[in-house]
Amino acid sequence: MIGSITTFWQRIPKAVLFGVAVLLQCVLLVLMVADRMQILREGREVTLQTQPVDPRDLLRGDYVVLRYDISQVAAGALAGQPAAERKPVVFVKLAPNASGLYEAVSVSVEPVAVTAPEILIRGRVSYSCGSGQTFCDKLTIKYGLESYFVPEGEGRKLEHARNQQKVRIVAAVLPSGRAAIKRLLLDGEPVYEEPLY
Repeated sequence: MIGSITTFWQRIPKAVLFGVAVLLQCVLLVLMVADRMQILREGREVTLQTQPVDPRDLLRGDYVVLRYDISQVAAGALAGQPAAERKPVVFVKLAPNASGLYEAVSVSVEPVAVTAPEILIRGRVSYSCGSGQTFCDKLTIKYGLESYFVPEGEGRKLEHARNQQKVRIVAAVLPSGRAAIKRLLLDGEPVYEEPLY
């Protein structure tokens, strides 16, 4: 059996195997781009306030590290409860405040029903109490929106504005809770817009 499989692989020309490998990589790349396009095109927009962050990692290129008001959320009923895994996935219900910025209303381990203009965003708890599998009173959550790459030389200017709380982002959020940064606002004006492709 193994001998026949080996014989079969030896009969396939190396050029064909190379072509299949390249094609597979291209398909994976297209799927990643299509996934991001779906979030940006179909997701509902929410505006989030950024908060100051230090330090900056110089090894990853020109980008801005972002943290939000919704990065620290009160655990509510989850406080002290066991988590299913070390860095569990949670769903944060967001609602707009009087100025139109979205704020955290509640957090749960399962998706909950929301009514417009509320929205549910998916994140991962980055720190848990005790043995690492218990929810703290305050949860530190990452949403995949924590860094934004900018043109070379623009990072420092945006970091300075971010530290003065002049930077906001508009995120697109799908009904599943997955989110992506759609637009970066400086003093309420768009400065960077993500292309749909």
